[in-house]
Amino acid sequence: VQLQASGGGLVQAGGSLRLSCAASGFSFSDYAMGWFRQAPGKERVFVTGITRSGGSSDYADSVQGRFTISRDNAKNTLYLQMNTLKPEDTAVYYCARANYRNSRIVSPRTSQYDYWGQGTLVTVSS
Repeated sequence: VQLQASGGGLVQAGGSLRLSCAASGFSFSDYAMGWFRQAPGKERVFVTGITRSGGSSDYADSVQGRFTISRDNAKNTLYLQMNTLKPEDTAVYYCARANYRNSRIVSPRTSQYDYWGQGTLVTVSS
């Protein structure tokens, strides 16, 4: 199993970035996926997740209305569109594969994700 996140960078507040996560080594369409982030000195926290079909998603309150998760099962790729970025969005962003089989839920718990990408750094300047 490999998850390769990309798309991070430096952006001014109010700007946008699109992260991608290329998945390989497993049947991508069989698993829910999530994005988490970890700011310096803080714990890793849930940002958003999506069911395996892409039919349902969930967001942390802090990003609701600004971030959009999506997936292309034909391309084995997960995306995170981030708009109206704020300095507090600065963090390393990780994509992760869920370890549960329920097709209808999105879990915010890090313990329910078993494989993680290497992370991509997003820095938002004020």
